[in-house]
Amino acid sequence: MADRVLDTIMERAEQIRELGPANEALGRLDDEAAKILKDSGAIRLLQPEAHGGLEVHPREFAETVMGIASLDGSTGWVAGIVGVHPWEMAYADPKVREEIWGEDPDTWIASPYAPMGIARPVDGGYVFNGRWQFSSGTDHCDWIFLGAMLGDDEGKMAQPPRSLHMILPRSDYEIVEDSWDVAGLKGTGSKDIIVRDAFVPAYRTLEYSKVVDGSAPREAGLTNPSYLMPFSCVFPLGISSAVIGIAEGALHHHLAYQRNRVQITGTKIKDDPYVLYAISEAAEEIKTSRTALLDNCSRMYDMVAAGHVPTFAERAAGRRTQVRAAWRAVQAMNEIVVRSGGNAMRSDNPIQRFWRDAHVGLAHAIHVPGSVYHVSALTDLDIEPPQGPMRSMI
Repeated sequence: MADRVLDTIMERAEQIRELGPANEALGRLDDEAAKILKDSGAIRLLQPEAHGGLEVHPREFAETVMGIASLDGSTGWVAGIVGVHPWEMAYADPKVREEIWGEDPDTWIASPYAPMGIARPVDGGYVFNGRWQFSSGTDHCDWIFLGAMLGDDEGKMAQPPRSLHMILPRSDYEIVEDSWDVAGLKGTGSKDIIVRDAFVPAYRTLEYSKVVDGSAPREAGLTNPSYLMPFSCVFPLGISSAVIGIAEGALHHHLAYQRNRVQITGTKIKDDPYVLYAISEAAEEIKTSRTALLDNCSRMYDMVAAGHVPTFAERAAGRRTQVRAAWRAVQAMNEIVVRSGGNAMRSDNPIQRFWRDAHVGLAHAIHVPGSVYHVSALTDLDIEPPQGPMRSMI
């Protein structure tokens, strides 16, 4: 099924490429870019079939996101972020799923999951307040996932800390315009969100501890291995896929630009062995990044399909693979961009946009290597990592 989505995307490849500058100028996806994603089914790849989704293998989702990102970074990024939310919504309360998709299965859901708000318990649910950054694609979404910390009666964070994912309709939150002024991925429209005293019924919440340890989908009775994969594998998958796809896009434009280029010294690129070496090395590194990410995804899928619940150490190793794949792709991209000459940095050359998009994508919290590598090394040494922030992205 994903092949059909990717085929549809590629049939409109030139249009997606041409919309890149328009997305940047708007500071969000152009309506036509969003329509292409909607028409192709790219956001419904991980959505349950019962709600009009395609319910594909997450590997196919990743391949589709890479393909889109290779055409335009912002469009690919939104496909990777917004496209993963139906995966988690699959094990939310049936009542909220019906509220979201009952009338329109193409309804999009935004995020972020970072717990930047406080949910104070009241009869039947929570009173919710907070402000969040980085809500990618939010202008085209009608619902949102927001991370929260459980509050006490006074609205302060309860102890011990407990995290929730809250689900809100568009009428219950504010999008802060002009809050997305950045160097790259400008077209994602990853704006701030504000919630003020919104009542969130209990059925519109998910316990984060059950999301991250995999018990939430199992308690929901899901059997498709796609939904039993670790949250820490599937959630970063769209983000890392977008970054690798952007690096592939940079390579594509670099090759097109270098084919007939003559350097200021009069040397044709095809006669410069040093640039040719860099091209081959970068192409292989970017390809290896793609392979590593997809292999990691398939390995996790095969584990859960066989009835195995991935251990913390296995999740940590998977995160290490994701982080390294993204960094390897961007580092390889850097080697060819700096050999593209000064004109590659002109605003009308797409190479510079892919270069900026890739670096902003790599700056996402999911790609910070420190704690991931630290935890993975500890588990490789059979040492239990301490509780706390070090484990939060695992």
